[in-house]
Amino acid sequence: MSPAVRKVLDAYVPATRAGRVFALSTLLSAFGTGLFLAGAAVFFTRQAGLTPTQLGTGLALAAAFGLAALLPLGAVADRFGARATLVGALLWRALCFVGLAFVQGPVAFTVVAACQAAAQSITAPVTQALVGTLADEGDRTRMMAVIRTVRNVGFSLGALAAAPLLLADGVWLNRGVLLGNAVAFVAAAVPVARLRLAAAPRPVTVRSPLAAFGAVRDWRYVCLTALNAVLALHMTLLAVGLPLWVTHHSDVPDALVPFLVLVNTVLAIVLQVPFARGVTDPRSGARALRRAGLALAVCAALLAVPAGAAPAVAIGAVILSCVALTAGELWQAAGGWELSYAYAPEDRRTTYLSLFGLGTSAQDMAGPLVVALVLGVGSAGWLALAVVFVAAALLAGPVVPLLERRPSLPAPAEAASAAPTPG
Repeated sequence: MSPAVRKVLDAYVPATRAGRVFALSTLLSAFGTGLFLAGAAVFFTRQAGLTPTQLGTGLALAAAFGLAALLPLGAVADRFGARATLVGALLWRALCFVGLAFVQGPVAFTVVAACQAAAQSITAPVTQALVGTLADEGDRTRMMAVIRTVRNVGFSLGALAAAPLLLADGVWLNRGVLLGNAVAFVAAAVPVARLRLAAAPRPVTVRSPLAAFGAVRDWRYVCLTALNAVLALHMTLLAVGLPLWVTHHSDVPDALVPFLVLVNTVLAIVLQVPFARGVTDPRSGARALRRAGLALAVCAALLAVPAGAAPAVAIGAVILSCVALTAGELWQAAGGWELSYAYAPEDRRTTYLSLFGLGTSAQDMAGPLVVALVLGVGSAGWLALAVVFVAAALLAGPVVPLLERRPSLPAPAEAASAAPTPG
């Protein structure tokens, strides 16, 4: 094997067998998700009898339920372990997708979708917690980058596989999109269940999953969560901001939108691991967040090109802004992984990682409103957004000293034992 090929394998393949097994599981589950994302809306409106309004309302209610369940499920994961929780979540999601393949009507759809959303919400925190046990401390963020790269590849393969199923109008072919997703989740759960962990996680006694909401009192960690949520706005910028920007510029062809998504996807697959390579401790994690803020500021500033600009100028600006957005996305992911894990108390790690995930969920809800406001204002709005990103970059520096000055937090079990026992 040539040195160049070995170098690539060393960068993109987890160092341990357990890491490679987990990457395979991620590829399988992401393949199923790609199937679902590419074909679900068509199936539900074509075969399940839902109107677009009913579909949108049901998904919104399901997402709200998943958001409310995130912290309690994080406490459950701390009690039973990340591996067991992830296996349970994958199998539960498989069962839900079988149910979604046969639902009829908006009420049944919303109930099953909400059950699926709850399991989906806890998947990312338990994945990060499990990666923390599979990788060495200095290699943790790189392995998360590998997992994210594998997930993007799986999404793309699943979306391509859904195409022939959607071209036909047969109910069972359309239903095959959801059933294939269910099979993929079962297949993904098997290697995770067989993983051998180096050391069993320390059990945590939780009086009630609702006690997990007490993590919100850790205001320093909440500040980190809020900072990351601002930088996570790149997700809405890609999904909503860039497409609407293109449609607002009449001289820019709408066909440019899928090209921008392709540019983002390819760069994310190729560059996520290199961008995460130097992020090995909290200081480098803070530097990654600072770079993310500056890159996103460049993205927003480029989008301040007025609607009357020459077509070549507008097209060049939006392509460069997409590249800058992708750089911000990759740095934000790496910095967020490192800092959220490093400052989550060991005995409540998944609970805190779930709290961190709430910031991204808040961005999902507020982001479209922010982008709509910016688009309504025009160039000045984009420049104001650039200033917000610069401010976030400046705040990334003090976040590590702030968290390191955090006093020791009592564990839930300690708090319970300190409470008076009724006679």
